[in-house]
Amino acid sequence: MPNFMVPSEGAFSIIRFWETLRTYPYLCPAGVPTIGYGSTYYLDGTLVKLSDKSITQETAEALMERVATEMGNQIYGLVDVILTQNQFDALVSFVYNVGISAFAGSRLLKKINAGLMDEAAAEFPKWNKSRGRVLRGLVKRRTMEMELYLENANSMAA
Repeated sequence: MPNFMVPSEGAFSIIRFWETLRTYPYLCPAGVPTIGYGSTYYLDGTLVKLSDKSITQETAEALMERVATEMGNQIYGLVDVILTQNQFDALVSFVYNVGISAFAGSRLLKKINAGLMDEAAAEFPKWNKSRGRVLRGLVKRRTMEMELYLENANSMAA
């Protein structure tokens, strides 16, 4: 059984940087109504609509932390090996962006569960498209996630 973790500032800093705070509803590059730091739903589970009212930065932070924690719990249910905090945080950022279903069926997860951590890291850059187009922002985000994933990879988290 893998070690249980919660997302730390490593995950939150990447999410904040790439999702960018928007207190009003907007369409993300994939065409999905979004608010805050890339959230597609609110704390009560309601989906974001473009006609919704703005939220505060505090609400956006709480929403990001809640969604990231939920993502972390789902990652925990899929990963069969022990991860470092950095590996876990990189995966939280990744799943926050691509969704748990995409991660659940990915080569990235298969390689992690096979203990092939370096090969798993090489999977991050492959997730650089939205609607079939390579996005420069996704290329850079995946690089940041991969670098965090590899940082201190040989020292296991407690």
